[in-house]
Amino acid sequence: MNQPVTGPVGSEGATSIILPDLMGICREALASAESYSDAARSAVNGLVTSDGRVDPKLLEQEQLAAHGLAWLTTYVAGLRELLRWAERLNGSGRFGELEQLILQAGFGEYMAQLIGGIAISQGEVVRPADLGIADEVVEKFDAAAVRRLRTSGSRSAVRMRIAELIADKSAGEDFGDPALDDDTLVMIRDQFRRFASERVQPDAHSWHLRDELIPIEIVREMGEMGVFGLTVPEDHGGLGMGKVAMCVVTEELSRAYIGVGSLGTRSEIAAELIRLGGTDAQKEEWLPKIASGEVLPTAVFTEPNTGSDLGSLRTRAIRNGDVYRVTGNKTWITHAARADMMTLLARTDPDEPGYRGLSMFIAPKPRGTDQDPFPAPGMSGGEIQVLGYRGMKEYEIAFDGFEISAENLLGGVEGQGFKQLMTTFESARIQTAARSVGVAQRALELALEYATGRQQFGKAIYAFPRVGGKIAWMAVETMIARQLSYFAAREKDSDRRCDIEAGMAKLLAARVAWSNADNAVQVHGGNGYAEEYEISRVLCDARILNIFEGAAEIQAHVIARGLLERRN
Repeated sequence: MNQPVTGPVGSEGATSIILPDLMGICREALASAESYSDAARSAVNGLVTSDGRVDPKLLEQEQLAAHGLAWLTTYVAGLRELLRWAERLNGSGRFGELEQLILQAGFGEYMAQLIGGIAISQGEVVRPADLGIADEVVEKFDAAAVRRLRTSGSRSAVRMRIAELIADKSAGEDFGDPALDDDTLVMIRDQFRRFASERVQPDAHSWHLRDELIPIEIVREMGEMGVFGLTVPEDHGGLGMGKVAMCVVTEELSRAYIGVGSLGTRSEIAAELIRLGGTDAQKEEWLPKIASGEVLPTAVFTEPNTGSDLGSLRTRAIRNGDVYRVTGNKTWITHAARADMMTLLARTDPDEPGYRGLSMFIAPKPRGTDQDPFPAPGMSGGEIQVLGYRGMKEYEIAFDGFEISAENLLGGVEGQGFKQLMTTFESARIQTAARSVGVAQRALELALEYATGRQQFGKAIYAFPRVGGKIAWMAVETMIARQLSYFAAREKDSDRRCDIEAGMAKLLAARVAWSNADNAVQVHGGNGYAEEYEISRVLCDARILNIFEGAAEIQAHVIARGLLERRN
């Protein structure tokens, strides 16, 4: 086994680009970044508070500053987890040249952006002044360690050395040790990596092009492998594993095809709702069936013109004896036709405005077909044609007297629906972060494969710094997103509140997935725009990640409010 290192390793060329005492410099820079983050929070706090409390109107008025705070704090959290990753590898003698360069490049680039500006979307860059951060605070932050990293940490030579080290990597390999440090997790990763590579990846692009549902045989195999019961307790038929295992499985499946990686999301949400909010009878009835894959759930929450504003939902569920009759419209319902059961959010008290009048239902339904997607009485709908994320299909649904047995009111008490749904948000966002990491990883693999094989001007285009450097940065930022996602999952597994941490993981990982996919298309040139190339699908799939489970703007707003209120 390699021994822990404190300085550079590897080739003679690497010695000149890995900063001396890299770990020490990164620790010092992180401490400065954390103080800088505190100062930013204090500055934004002064912009959005009134009488010692966050004022919603001021928070909305100062959205750029608030959302900038969310992104700045997310960057610092990502660096913190990247350093912890490096320290774990160093302690076990596995901190090799590639991993050192990933650490250095990650710190170098993010430190530069913390001072120069963070791109929070394609057309918006938030800078220190936008947050109300004083010049003297920026100058104090830009101390020796930070300055050394931002000027030398991620320069072209560093990125090209990373590109050299990953040049012989192929699909399914690690682009840097992920530091799982758990034999069970490694075994699970390897098992699902093989399944994804052999059973999903070869056909995923044709499923996308033909706009087909993922074959039911694949779904059944996933059920047999325990995907749908991964985090369901063993006494209810599941595997009883944690959210880190969920991340590992989701990442590997999403690397092959986001639709397959997302199949487990609906089961995760439904099982979490029932486990945390259901009656004993509901748990006994539904959890084993969800865990085995016998029942495929779908989440039925969103309505036309509501989006993230769940408090304005209008779909009604009126009790009539032993049943509730549902009337209203829902949209963007994933996998709705094939599902056997809906977790359905509806208003049971029309006189109670906002969230308090909402209730959650476990609503069985017959499985539909392409020809007859919703054969249930009182239920109709149709498919929404989408650019990507096609393997489960999206639907709009109309309810007109659809009946649900009163015994399927989640928890048996009305008015608890929004509160029950809130308990699933952390897990859902962690799972979405893991899906994003898988998509980012696949974009990286496709870019590398194409760039090393494509010859122009007498050599592989990978040799050009603008190409090799792009792909090297994909590897770096994918690792940052992965480690931040694992951190949020570990927090959840430890029963600690992690709404902010889960939100940060989702916010960053979704951005990385899109960035990687967009850059991978650029590497492919005109071929990247051709449907026959897989990267065209990955680009379409990646785009949705910044939208669902809370659009990036909503996610940043929630993170910012949480940070400011937690401080107060």
